[in-house]
Amino acid sequence: MSLENEKCVIVMDEGLPLGLIANTAAILGITLGKTLPEVVGAAVEDASGPVPILRSTSEAIKVLRERLYLLEFQELTVVDFSDLAQSCKTYTEFAERMTQAPENSLNYLGLAICGAKKKVNQLTGSMPLLR
Repeated sequence: MSLENEKCVIVMDEGLPLGLIANTAAILGITLGKTLPEVVGAAVEDASGPVPILRSTSEAIKVLRERLYLLEFQELTVVDFSDLAQSCKTYTEFAERMTQAPENSLNYLGLAICGAKKKVNQLTGSMPLLR
């Protein structure tokens, strides 16, 4: 991943309790690291810059996720984390329950989006940082 032309962000539902925010960010980060190991820089303080964590609402996250299906954003890497995933105790349970869950029934707690900086900024550039 070229840090000059690409970007990675995490978008979180600002209405979540702090513990769920931390858990969601951790799961998204772990999954991104597995999916895009090149995103993880060397163990140097400023080697790759921070991944901004942006705040949003659950409804805006759902709309954002729907936009990610558009052809113009198909090259982006997206990891999502839903209320269904949060409620499962094991990955096996999650995988089984997902086969029975219609997409429109899921409430997304957060998304991680990586790819072309211009595209990521187009989707998230107006979102404030989660502080």
